[in-house]
Amino acid sequence: MAIDIAVSLVPVLVFLIALVFLDSFKLVKTRALLMTIAWGIGAALICYAINERVLQHVISDDFYYKRYGSPVLEECFKSLIVVYLITSKRVGFMVDAAIYGFAIGTGFALAENIYYVQAIRDANIFLWIIRGFGTAIMHGGTTAILGIIAKSLSDQYASATIKAFVPGLLLAIVIHSFFNHFFLPPVVSTLLLIILLPLLMMYVFKRSEQKTREWLGVNLDADMELLRLINTGNFSDSKIGQYLFSLKSRFPSEVIIDMLCLLRIHTELSIKSKGVLMMREVGFQSPEDPEVKEKFDEMKYLEKSIGKTGKLAILPFLHTSSQSLWQIYMLEK
Repeated sequence: MAIDIAVSLVPVLVFLIALVFLDSFKLVKTRALLMTIAWGIGAALICYAINERVLQHVISDDFYYKRYGSPVLEECFKSLIVVYLITSKRVGFMVDAAIYGFAIGTGFALAENIYYVQAIRDANIFLWIIRGFGTAIMHGGTTAILGIIAKSLSDQYASATIKAFVPGLLLAIVIHSFFNHFFLPPVVSTLLLIILLPLLMMYVFKRSEQKTREWLGVNLDADMELLRLINTGNFSDSKIGQYLFSLKSRFPSEVIIDMLCLLRIHTELSIKSKGVLMMREVGFQSPEDPEVKEKFDEMKYLEKSIGKTGKLAILPFLHTSSQSLWQIYMLEK
């Protein structure tokens, strides 16, 4: 049994660890990764309970249900975790969307394969090789693909609306259903997964890291220029200076000052978080800065002071893209 469990679980764990090490920016922390795996295990337990009830009380023949019903149910439950991570701004780039997605599928596969090892005692080692290198990798791959597509579309739409998640979910369901149909021999399906999924991940990682470097360069220059203008006070002729001057008729002077302070702190944190990413890329861990917590506390106080209307007024200068919101969240954690 120990050998069966190892064969059915080790491949997907090794693949997940490889993804983490391939990420040169080290975007996903170990604690977050373990939590995501645990969520995947929880999703598997919920789906198991639902599947059992459906097969006992609704559908007596599981032939069609395993091909059409369970793929929809299981991918939907796994997708809920992806939706939460992206909408809560815990995912900044496609790389961490891929890692989180594969971690969710890994947790799901771990729970599922442990159950089958316990339930099927007389199976030969070939079954567990197929489940370990095939089914488990499929669970991780479909959720990773969902995360990649959802993250890409949410960036295009500038918000994580439902239309950002539907295409990836549908593709994940189709791939899962196709796998369960056994159109191809199990060995062939497993080999295709082992070959195609790493190629897809390599492309995503290469593309995402290229976009990350471009984003770091462009936004770092913009942040540095904005901070220079604020610190020197020579921004009367700049766009931000003219914009703030136009707000004088709508807000009291003390609120305008708080807006400027909020911009300065937000920009300082943005620059620092980009510096943390650059250090991670070359293999260095940045030391903890005790001033970071104070700045976050001050930023929250200023946001409350200027109110929702005031924050909306300076929103164009706060860099509120998903990457920028994610980097602030990353630095806070």
